Amino acid sequence: MSARSAASAASVPGPGTHQGDGADVPASGSLDADTHAVLRSAQPPLRAFAPSVLAGIGTAVSAIALLAASAWLIARAAERPELLYLSAVIVAVRAFALGRGVFRYLERLTGHDATLAQLASVRAGLVPRLVPLAPDGLGRTRRGALLSNLVDDVDELQNLPLRVVHPLAVAGLAAVASVVFTAFLSVPAALILFACLAVAFALAVWLGWAVGARAERSIAPLRARLSDALLDPLTNLEVLAAYEATDAPARRIRAADDALRGAVVRRATAQALTAGAVSLLAGAASLLTLVIAMPALGQGGFTGPALAVVVLLPMAVFEVVGPVPLALASWRQVRAAARRIAETVPSRIPAEIPAETAVDRDATDAQRGNGHPGTDEPGHEEPGPDEPGREGAEEAGPEEAGRGAAQTSTAQLGVGIALSGVAARWPHAAEDDEEGRLRDVDLQLRPGERGLVTGPSGAGKTTLAHVLVRFLEYTGSYRIDGVEARTLPPDEVRRVVGLCEQAPYLFDESIRQNLLFAHDTADDAELWSVLDRVRLASWVRDRGGLDARVGERGALVSGGQAQRLALARAVLAGFPVLVLDEPTAGVDPTASDALLGDLLGAVGPQQAVLLISHVDVPAASVDRIVRLEDGRLAG
Repeated sequence: MSARSAASAASVPGPGTHQGDGADVPASGSLDADTHAVLRSAQPPLRAFAPSVLAGIGTAVSAIALLAASAWLIARAAERPELLYLSAVIVAVRAFALGRGVFRYLERLTGHDATLAQLASVRAGLVPRLVPLAPDGLGRTRRGALLSNLVDDVDELQNLPLRVVHPLAVAGLAAVASVVFTAFLSVPAALILFACLAVAFALAVWLGWAVGARAERSIAPLRARLSDALLDPLTNLEVLAAYEATDAPARRIRAADDALRGAVVRRATAQALTAGAVSLLAGAASLLTLVIAMPALGQGGFTGPALAVVVLLPMAVFEVVGPVPLALASWRQVRAAARRIAETVPSRIPAEIPAETAVDRDATDAQRGNGHPGTDEPGHEEPGPDEPGREGAEEAGPEEAGRGAAQTSTAQLGVGIALSGVAARWPHAAEDDEEGRLRDVDLQLRPGERGLVTGPSGAGKTTLAHVLVRFLEYTGSYRIDGVEARTLPPDEVRRVVGLCEQAPYLFDESIRQNLLFAHDTADDAELWSVLDRVRLASWVRDRGGLDARVGERGALVSGGQAQRLALARAVLAGFPVLVLDEPTAGVDPTASDALLGDLLGAVGPQQAVLLISHVDVPAASVDRIVRLEDGRLAG
């Protein structure tokens, strides 16, 4: 997506969209392919993560061996042997104590280094998956939920290697090794240790799912709901203050916070119960081992030091196995987070959203008689990278692309645009949802023409605008200079057809930066020239010049001034076709005609303009008028 279309991504979703509350789906059941792909992307490669696992095993072995060696040393020392028999074990105790600290440091260092590097790759990988969906593919997701999914849920993915894979791998290997070692000393003690470990694992799974799973699944949606509850009043604070209506949002925030806190407490309760149960099993394992192994003391070489080892060893093993309940809880959280990310940024683009596919340039040229896309001259040679044509603009980057579009705009439009039998719908719309759909729409717009599309709200006007800029997929035929639009990359279409949305997005920057967004290499003279064309030059001078700020989302400018700035940006970009979606919405009716006249007058004589409005405009200002009703042309 180009820089210009990125601005439209912040626009308000069109009619027919459905915004959810970020509700999570049940965490039970098998993983779907998209969720599995997200989880796989969060796990560092084996080569990068293996050192952390090996260091973790070294930590666990050192901790268990330290307690076992200490128990043997104390018990053997009580028998008063010669110091020579104890020296090796004394050295081993010191080595295990030092080794535990060293391995723990290496475990944390290598594990976090690999995980954070992988997390950065995950974040970078989500961007190209998100861009093709904007803006219409994200209409069902509220902004608070989207922010929560792409920030909190992505952060949650780091727990997969650190708090799920690593502790489970270390605990599993350490537990198996401990049971095998215990079997060499006492088979009954080994069986008791194995049974208690199995019960602890089963209990962690059962308690986690029975008590904490529901709470864990609800935390992210509740966090998103709290974000929405905070975001709405903050973005509309002036309206709430004007009507003294701040009490209701405050109650909504408190209710959302109470619900989130309750879910967090329930999850913490489940984790505490599981941890307590595991601790009890550790004590039970030691006690049962003492009861079972005591009668065998002195038989078959089973000595007092060996008894001390098998009795105290379960405590060290359960210390290593203790993170398993937390790992299982983390797995449920990570899986739910991955599912939400997969739903927000799916690998498969909805059918209503154009796919960013590569285009066979030769096929496109063949449609034009081997002419350059955007010209009706057969055999026209494509400009090189140093020439001001379209291809040169593509290779030079967004800022140069803007300049190239401005310099070759009239050639790119050719004979104009033509729609025949076009139908479209909004993503995620219900089958029986008729609002905003297009059906069998025919429309033509030639260079220099001013067309008007009118109709009631929900008739499909904004849907038509988004089809023209390829935010929405269509059926039927939509041709630009004789070339079917679906055969062109959406970004290439948006170099020809620009959109000034109903609620223009202005960045919290200076007027200069809001204009340079469309043409990065424009100098001040060009900026003042385009501001003069939209009748804003004197207003900008009164505000202090090009460096004056517009405020967050244009809070320091009026609706009419925001429309003029958006048009100045579009004029600077040099779109051959300009779609104005409800440019006079929110403007004083007495000033709307003057604003409309200024907007149309600022556009070059060879540029086509499609004006979308649900109110009447002076007939003399447009060349043709079409009316939409229920998605169809009326009359």
